[in-house]
Order: sequence, then structure tokens, then C-alpha cells
Amino acid sequence: MNSKIHIMGAAGSGTTTLGNSLANVLPYTHLDTDDYFWKTKFTEQRSTLERQKMLKEDLSRDDQCILTGAVAGWGNCFVPYFNLVIFLWIPSEVRLARLQEREIERYGNAVSPSGSRYEESQVFLKWASLYDHAGMEVRSKVLHEQWMAELSCPLLRIKGDYSIEERVAKVMNYLNRNNSS
Repeated sequence: MNSKIHIMGAAGSGTTTLGNSLANVLPYTHLDTDDYFWKTKFTEQRSTLERQKMLKEDLSRDDQCILTGAVAGWGNCFVPYFNLVIFLWIPSEVRLARLQEREIERYGNAVSPSGSRYEESQVFLKWASLYDHAGMEVRSKVLHEQWMAELSCPLLRIKGDYSIEERVAKVMNYLNRNNSS
């Protein structure tokens, strides 16, 4: 059976965590858009054509996969691949606190005010804070809502600060009810 699930949401909403967790309970391969978008993680982007070519190869190779992250804008050509899109949303204060913690876990003292990555981290956190209120010019809820409005496949919205176990249960319940797995 050919089944592709796309999990999307704001940075820090838990798309990658949910994708990893689902790939542990379903016979699905987990792919993440960051691996296609970035040539050098979080510093140097690949060209749109290069990332599209790489992602198309992987989506075509794996009959059952979960793609986490965002393709709105650069990857609209992949919409027909998806059998289900899952949209995650959590309150921005929770999401931004998670991102701050993740920055410290990844880079340690380098993101402190005297650290070598402080400015870069602050730019990222400022960008991430725009999600709920920005327009179409950046990765935002408005952009994602417009993108989702044009989907022809089912859309599962998970709104709220749920544990990973609760999110997995919601998805599994949905899949079992709709025979989408």
C-alpha cells in the first residue's frame, strides 16, 4: 500500500518528534524537510530544484513514509503524494520555550549573550515568534492555513499542548477509524 503522511506546523510544534514516534509504531520511513532544505544544517540552503529532486527520489522510493517539516512554498509539487496531512499547533509561549531549550541543548553556552552563536540564535527565535501573527511573507500560520485549504487529501488538526503519547494516540485513532495506515 502506498501511503504518505505529511506532518507540519510551526518550528517547535513537535512535527519531527511526532514523526519519529509514529515511525516507531508504524512500518513507515521518517523523512524530515530540514534534511532536504539545508545543505549545511541551519546555515546554507540548497536550491529549490536540488531539494525537490532529492525529496522526490525519497518519496518515490518509499511506499510508506512520514514527511515532517514544511514544504509550503518550495514543495507544493509534493501535495499529490500525501494521503494525510497532520497540522500541529501549540500556544506560542510553549513553543518558544521549547525552542529556547532546544537551542541550549544543541549549542550550550554558545547561545548565551557572550556566546559565538548568540546573535544567530536570537534571529532564529525572533523568526519563530512570528509564526502566529505574520503574513504570507514568512513561514506562518496564515501561509500554512492557505496551503492546507487547497489540499485534496484528509487533514487532521491537533491543536493544544499534548504529550507525545497523546499525539501518537490521536493519530493512531484517526488512522484506525479511517483505515489510512
